[in-house]
Amino acid sequence: MMQKIQRFGGAMFTPVLLFAFSGLMLALSISLTNPILLGSVANEGTLWTQFWSMIENGAWTIFNQMELLFVIGLPIGLAKEASGRAAMESVVVYLTFNYFVNSILTSWGGLFGVDFSQDLIDGAAGSGLKMIAGIKTLDTSVLGALVIAGITVWIHNRYFSTKLPDWLGVFQGSSFVVIIGFFVMIPVAFLFCWIWPIFQGGIASLQHFMATSGVLGVWIYCFLERLLIPTGLHHFIYIPFMYGPAAVDGGIVKYWFSHMQEFADSTKPLKELFPEGGFALYGNEKIFAPPGIAAAFYFTAKPEKRRKVLALLIPATLTAMLVGITEPFEFTFLFAAPLLFVVHAILAATMDAAMFFFGVVGRMTNGIIDMMTTNWIPLFANHWMMYLTQIVIGLIFTCIYFFVFRFLILKFNFPTPGREADDEETKLFTKQDYRNKNKKHTPSAESTNQYATQAAAYLDAFGGYDNISDVTNCATRLRITVKDESLVGPDRAFKQGGAHGVVRHGKAFQVIVGLSVPQVREEFEKLMQMGIK
Repeated sequence: MMQKIQRFGGAMFTPVLLFAFSGLMLALSISLTNPILLGSVANEGTLWTQFWSMIENGAWTIFNQMELLFVIGLPIGLAKEASGRAAMESVVVYLTFNYFVNSILTSWGGLFGVDFSQDLIDGAAGSGLKMIAGIKTLDTSVLGALVIAGITVWIHNRYFSTKLPDWLGVFQGSSFVVIIGFFVMIPVAFLFCWIWPIFQGGIASLQHFMATSGVLGVWIYCFLERLLIPTGLHHFIYIPFMYGPAAVDGGIVKYWFSHMQEFADSTKPLKELFPEGGFALYGNEKIFAPPGIAAAFYFTAKPEKRRKVLALLIPATLTAMLVGITEPFEFTFLFAAPLLFVVHAILAATMDAAMFFFGVVGRMTNGIIDMMTTNWIPLFANHWMMYLTQIVIGLIFTCIYFFVFRFLILKFNFPTPGREADDEETKLFTKQDYRNKNKKHTPSAESTNQYATQAAAYLDAFGGYDNISDVTNCATRLRITVKDESLVGPDRAFKQGGAHGVVRHGKAFQVIVGLSVPQVREEFEKLMQMGIK
């Protein structure tokens, strides 16, 4: 069950990778049409504002179609075969579901307590309704999209390969999945029309509770988001907040960009305008924690190894701070000393809660580049004191991280980088390609690249294709289910192939690959299809 939950959580992240660029373009276009920043050139009606308004409208694509993105993305991560066809089936079934909901509420909306006659032209805030792909329907947000996509994936995995009689052959494959989905969606649509309006009332109560939960709520949320990263379950914590309705309608990300201009123009404290922004502060531990951790690693390393440790720490620290990729740090001490990871989660949550206590809120989920473009630059004129508070608290916690990590490493003699045995390699991770000496492990000439060599190394470490029963991935991890875990090699075998580490749960394994995991998975599956052991 844990394996299935982890797999679902990882699949949810697939569409999230698309939001970074769109958010960047939204922040840029909104900033460049702000007269406070640019003066009269940014006044309404100028050619300059018309151009950037066009860019802004294009950047809203991802946020305005979030439901469809999750409907497409989930099957890509969960389908056991023909994931492209599964994505198409998911879209068709989801649209069918919404057409059914539209018809049910048009005819019997009053029976379900829904006023379906409301005009959505001027917006649907508070109506419980939404236009999705031109269909007026219930606003089930990404939660409804995930439910329908999950049902479709289940049908696909069970019936896609079903062989029908020859005279019904035209209805095999995707057609059969959609046919089943069509009839399944009829009772599901009635069920949603009955349950969802009640559920929306619960969501409104949850939003109020989260907005008023104060420092404790922010601490618990940020602690769980960080602590659950090794299990892959952290997606269930932040996705309902960032892209779903847990804190605010439409999700924190969309709400932030929708109101960014209003926040930038206002002189009221941002915490008063957007208290829900306390649940989007977890990017701060990606900026302020790595320097403290890196310094602790360096000053506790053996003197003769410090130069090598420094060469590894500088690029890893800059990567974490600038773009928010922290896995080289987190998984280094996760495997060397799990206690340090728990301490990291506690310190990160405490830092976020302290910032919130002193009035810091916003959409701060990644590194410095993202934070500058979506927070500091567009809102600096009227909220510079808040950002100064954020930086001061962050630097204080950088020092706290250093002293706490240094104390624990020395106290418990943790084998962090530079403290390993003399015959062991000092590294956070290796970029060296794994080269197979046996020809049967060598990728084909057409696919001889870094991803292919990594995939070959991992397949070999898992005991060959005969030992693989399931392959999927999340944002940074290759998730494999094996038939016999005793055939799986040690962590060293995976690290030689470029992995940052391995998480083991019985027959379920997670290879920490990084953001190139989709390409590695593709090569991995190619090798399996070739029958390479």
